[in-house]
Amino acid sequence: MEINGIPIEDTFAEAFSMHMNRTIITAYSEEWARVTAAETTGFGTSVIMAPAEAGIEYVMKESETPDGRPGVRVIFATGKDSDLEKQLLARLGQCVLTSPTACAYDDTPNAKETYRVGKLISMFGDGHQIKKGPLDGRVLWMLPRMSGTFVIQESFGRVKGVAGGNVIYSCRDIKAGMDSGMAAVKAIEKVEGAYTPFPGGLVGSGSKPSSRYKGMFASTNERYCPSLRAMVPDTFVPEGAEFVQEIVINGLTEEAVAEATKVAIQEVCKFDGVMKVSAGNYGGKLGKFQIHLHQLGL
Repeated sequence: MEINGIPIEDTFAEAFSMHMNRTIITAYSEEWARVTAAETTGFGTSVIMAPAEAGIEYVMKESETPDGRPGVRVIFATGKDSDLEKQLLARLGQCVLTSPTACAYDDTPNAKETYRVGKLISMFGDGHQIKKGPLDGRVLWMLPRMSGTFVIQESFGRVKGVAGGNVIYSCRDIKAGMDSGMAAVKAIEKVEGAYTPFPGGLVGSGSKPSSRYKGMFASTNERYCPSLRAMVPDTFVPEGAEFVQEIVINGLTEEAVAEATKVAIQEVCKFDGVMKVSAGNYGGKLGKFQIHLHQLGL
């Protein structure tokens, strides 16, 4: 299989389950909603070390948000369900409450469980907080702050989502890899239910789940490192490639991850300098989900 002359390897991306929440963050402008969302999802790359895999899903129109203001939808993912509640409390309390004009609403579909995070955060009002609702099905807490009233939904939900979907592709140079990668991330933002947790959606240090050092759970994936091509006999880096890009994709459903993978590949293959598209897996040992590239309808 090829797209614009670029071979698509017959392989699959291996993904696994994580506990997820989807939240809407609104503010007085789209720019400020994005600033708040970026802060709230910070240090949210990989659970190898980060406390959550968090990222921006997409920017919402004013007509789509609960309060009629510009908004951004974000998703948080953790390995343990109890950790998800802690991350919501910390991130919404420290990054949304503190952001001038910003407010937070749950938007988790078909939640299996809810956490009363909003009620706990409302206690910052020190007795001046007010409970409202239900309004359009939402119970809200309103508390005063210097930048005006902070509104937060009382409960935030949890579902089992899919994490670890990925696209790995080789490029002739840095420009080809970065330009195509940033374009692919923008395309993924249009896919409902999917998001990219790494910096700007791109992974510069693809890993494998093993190491020669005790205590290390992951290490550099030498088979994808251009600088090691001559030293690694089973390298995946083709001759002429000097840059390898990975895009990790998480989502609320397997279907969302598959669709995001599809649009990412289609976008990447529009760029000159992209040489080969593949995906990372460990033969099914890491997770139960397999996103086969040749079955995406490319």
